[in-house]
Amino acid sequence: MSDTSSQASISSKFIIDKKEVLEDYRLAVESREVSLLGRKEVFMGRAKFGIFGDGKELAQLAMAKVFRKGDFRSGYYRDQTFVAAVGGMTWTQFYSQLYAHADHAHDIFSAGRSMNGHFSNSWLDDKGKWLKQTELYNQVMDVSPTAGQIPRSIGIGYASKLYRNNPELKDLDGFSNNGNEVCFATIGDASTSQGMFFESINAAGVLQIPVIFAIWDDGYGISVPSEYQTTKSSISKALAGFQANEDGPGLEIIKARGWNYPELVEAFQKAARFARDKHMPCLLHVYEVTQPQGHSSSGSHERYKSKDRLAWETGMDCNVKFKEWILKEGVASESELTKIEADAKEVAKKSRQDAWQSFRKNIDRDVKEAISLLDSVAKKSSKKNALNAIRKSLVSKQNPLKRDAVSAIKKAKRTLIKENVGKEFAPFLDRLAKENLHNYSSHLYSEFESSPLNVKEVKAKYGGEQKVESGHQIINKYFDLLLAKDKRVFALGEDVGSIGDVNQGFAGLQEKFGKLRVEDTGIREATIIGQGIGAAMRGLRPIVEVQYFDYIYYCLSILTDDLACLRYRTFGRQMAPVIIRTRGHRLEGIWHSGSPLAVMIHSLRGMHICVPRNFVQAAGLYNTLLAGDDPALMIEPLNGYRLKEKSPSNLGEICVPLGEPEILKKGTDITIVTYGSMCNIVMAASEELEKVGISMEVIDVQTLLPFDRTDTILESLQRTNRIIFADEDMPGGASAYMMQHVIELKGGYKYLDSKATTISAKQHRPAYGSDGDYFSKPNEDDIFDVAYSIMREAKPKSYPEI
Repeated sequence: MSDTSSQASISSKFIIDKKEVLEDYRLAVESREVSLLGRKEVFMGRAKFGIFGDGKELAQLAMAKVFRKGDFRSGYYRDQTFVAAVGGMTWTQFYSQLYAHADHAHDIFSAGRSMNGHFSNSWLDDKGKWLKQTELYNQVMDVSPTAGQIPRSIGIGYASKLYRNNPELKDLDGFSNNGNEVCFATIGDASTSQGMFFESINAAGVLQIPVIFAIWDDGYGISVPSEYQTTKSSISKALAGFQANEDGPGLEIIKARGWNYPELVEAFQKAARFARDKHMPCLLHVYEVTQPQGHSSSGSHERYKSKDRLAWETGMDCNVKFKEWILKEGVASESELTKIEADAKEVAKKSRQDAWQSFRKNIDRDVKEAISLLDSVAKKSSKKNALNAIRKSLVSKQNPLKRDAVSAIKKAKRTLIKENVGKEFAPFLDRLAKENLHNYSSHLYSEFESSPLNVKEVKAKYGGEQKVESGHQIINKYFDLLLAKDKRVFALGEDVGSIGDVNQGFAGLQEKFGKLRVEDTGIREATIIGQGIGAAMRGLRPIVEVQYFDYIYYCLSILTDDLACLRYRTFGRQMAPVIIRTRGHRLEGIWHSGSPLAVMIHSLRGMHICVPRNFVQAAGLYNTLLAGDDPALMIEPLNGYRLKEKSPSNLGEICVPLGEPEILKKGTDITIVTYGSMCNIVMAASEELEKVGISMEVIDVQTLLPFDRTDTILESLQRTNRIIFADEDMPGGASAYMMQHVIELKGGYKYLDSKATTISAKQHRPAYGSDGDYFSKPNEDDIFDVAYSIMREAKPKSYPEI
């Protein structure tokens, strides 16, 4: 462990010229003034919430000195000084995000979608093509959940390892310069208590990747001091066993005080050398940091910090100490620094004002138009007084928003229900609805030509002698073809490498393609996902495995908080097209028979969810996803690896369109909609039902996100007038989701002659054993009984009680 504070005279060896020091001081005081004014904006009601980087200015300036084009910051919401230092924003743009300006030209990070302090840069051009990351100072869009930014840093660093060591990747332009890129993962000290942080530290030490974990240690997690957070009240002490030494590789652990400028610069220079040159991960513990305004605009830190602590923070403020050092070293005079401080105040004020005026421009236009419409309609309405009251309410609002204008016009429309006036309201409401659908609800998925939704179907070909193989043989053959065809693809997960995964999907492929293409990991789902996300952010196409679907809860927060909404919260400017491979549905017992699709459907909007019934279909869905640019969850049927399938001659070229169900069996009496492992069960039940004169139309949805873009199910319902939605999820789960889509959203209720019905598993997890499966999950007999009951109700004479 390196503690730079132990050196007697850092300043004597310190080589930075006066211009650079004063530029750093200017940025530090500007950042502080921006923070102070930003908090006031919240209290004045002009912004909803504020969280700022005051107290961290000096450490972030030191980090910026070693941050090169091509590097990545995977940080958190207090890194404003750093982002400004590398040219990632102006202070006007900072305030634009504070005001939630829904225009990417102003809030360049999220177009009004993320709260302030969440920074990013554009990786994609206007057509969705990758920009050259090697020419950018890359900022991965921040997340609010504590430590949520850390797992992806493993993948960002791992990509550098792949780019350095895999010669096949050398001609991928714009993503790497021989793997020299470093990921700087910043985090507050209290957030290091999170399990995903510890898992990431361990993974980085095992993988030996260029990640610098920079911890801003101000001694508190909101109000809770470090003695409640961290063993020995010090993350560097707690992690001392990870220090690389003669016992083996690990991390280089470095400490520096957050108020000591030369110490910080040297510490970051040392960490950058280790990470960039040696691909050794580093933990840089920046301690004795202050937080002058407390955690956020939600409250004052005077509530929980003692007078002694507050006094210490005042004296040890990094900007105060920086000024003292500059004067002591004779870098500048008091008057020079006073001038810089005065200029900084003006810069902050002007930036705030420019941002506010830009933010108000379109809003004021819309409010003015709403008032004009109210005036116009009131002149010809008998409800003039009521309309004038609505107008008065709108005019009286301080800083009214677009929602106020829309709400006023809608209230006026309701007031005029019985009058033949107010038609001029419609264009106004239509325009704002359209504009704000784009402002707030676009870019959940790719909207570019490269979207997987635009991939054309390629059907399986079965010519000549039809070869029949087990599911695991088919998917193994597919992955062999894929790895040979696309050098960007790699696979990793528990047991994926040496034994080729627990179901032999990658059997023999590590030996054939090498460990950089097919690799094992530890039991660490959170960072397996992070490894995939980060690598996908850098132009690679990882397939990362969660061994069983039931284990996905270990990493669900990362999937929903980071991956699924990445494109949305960057207004379509960042992406990570990773495929999460898992296996689920029925097998044996509580933790190996999971089908929690409702959780996935509602947590992972922004990802595609594929539920193939067999492995030929799985191969086709993989191809479609890899031809597109969205992330996805692929749930292979767990009980299908040993089942026989016909093997097509074009396995590597098949493309199954997303959101296009397949009719497996035509029928006339009842439509039954299902997916995954249930398809075989439903098909077997339909054969039994045929014996008693009931004709079932069986539909495999194939994907749940998206769901039936072709209205195949609705058209089937129009023919049969009866419908069952069947799956293995718990009651009210994916079967209810499918029913809502068809019956409510698509208007299928108009075609029903019998009530729409769902078949699902019991409310508990499936019990172990064959009987446990039979009495926990839907089976062939359940399908028969429900379908027969529907037909008996409709035609009791034809279908007597059994």
